[in-house]
Amino acid sequence: MKIQIINGPNLNLLGVREKSIYGNTDFETYLQTLRQRFTDLTIDYYQSNVEGEIINKLHEIGFTYDGIVLNAGAYTHTSIAIADAIAAINTPVIEVHISNVYKREEFRHTSMLAASCKGVIAGFGMNSYQLGIESFLIEL
Repeated sequence: MKIQIINGPNLNLLGVREKSIYGNTDFETYLQTLRQRFTDLTIDYYQSNVEGEIINKLHEIGFTYDGIVLNAGAYTHTSIAIADAIAAINTPVIEVHISNVYKREEFRHTSMLAASCKGVIAGFGMNSYQLGIESFLIEL
């Protein structure tokens, strides 16, 4: 099974930005933990701060991978274009968030992506990614 994790804007700064919200661990370190936990899966990782690059990545892998775990960051709340890209591909997408977006600013309470996704996971720290991956391993 092939899983693609895609992180959006500012998530390249995990471990150094707003530690009270996002924690102390950089994503590359956490990615190694995921790969060690799911040794029978291929887990690829991509991060971009650019909306169009995220869309291009969705198009590139959206017909060949078994699942996509997407943390689109602030684009979650603004990008109809990413929502359209998710709707256009065959690979199911799980929207994830490290923080509980519903305990934060009001504008974060709305996801432009959720309706095009298989599901949404928020508020479990970095483990939101693990839960996203596990969702592809269970029958729903």
